[in-house]
Amino acid sequence: MDNKSTITEISKQAFQIQAECLLEAFSYIDESEFKKAVDALAKAPRIAASGCGHSGIACMHFAHLMCCIERPARFISPSEAIHGAMGYMQGGDVMVLASRGGKTSELIPIMEICARKKITVISVTQNMDSPMAKQSDILLRMYAEQETDKFNTQGTASFAVLNAIFDALQTAVMEETGFQPEQFALIHPGGAVGERLNK
Repeated sequence: MDNKSTITEISKQAFQIQAECLLEAFSYIDESEFKKAVDALAKAPRIAASGCGHSGIACMHFAHLMCCIERPARFISPSEAIHGAMGYMQGGDVMVLASRGGKTSELIPIMEICARKKITVISVTQNMDSPMAKQSDILLRMYAEQETDKFNTQGTASFAVLNAIFDALQTAVMEETGFQPEQFALIHPGGAVGERLNK
């Protein structure tokens, strides 16, 4: 097999790994916990999301998703969170934390602040025995059997699964709040979507 064929096969395998992880992902989520998360997000005055690395990038995406359905949200950098940025959050708000291993040291102090300020914490993690899992108010289990690279080290399939969970949450919150296209047309006049909605 030549190098070009090898690259093609490896690429196909990466797609297959991600597809299989996504197909199985929802079966690992406790549906009652998911409903609690949707209810909390739908009612929260403010929402924040925080994570490191790939999880942090996914959290940025999640905060934007919430803003797109008029749920006030922002990403808070873990390093900034413990240097004053948690002042954005007040009692009754919701903090979404994501970490596959559930032991990310930068996130534990955020959980402690949330507990003292009576902020609801939704944790998304694969490690059900982790500090994040045990200390959160609402727990969503993510699961990716393996990453797409041969060393099983890069945040690829797990990143796709985390984003799928966030996308599903937005879809459910839209339903819960009765969000309508007219609302999106007002806040998203730009691009092809904005043009179509505002015709």
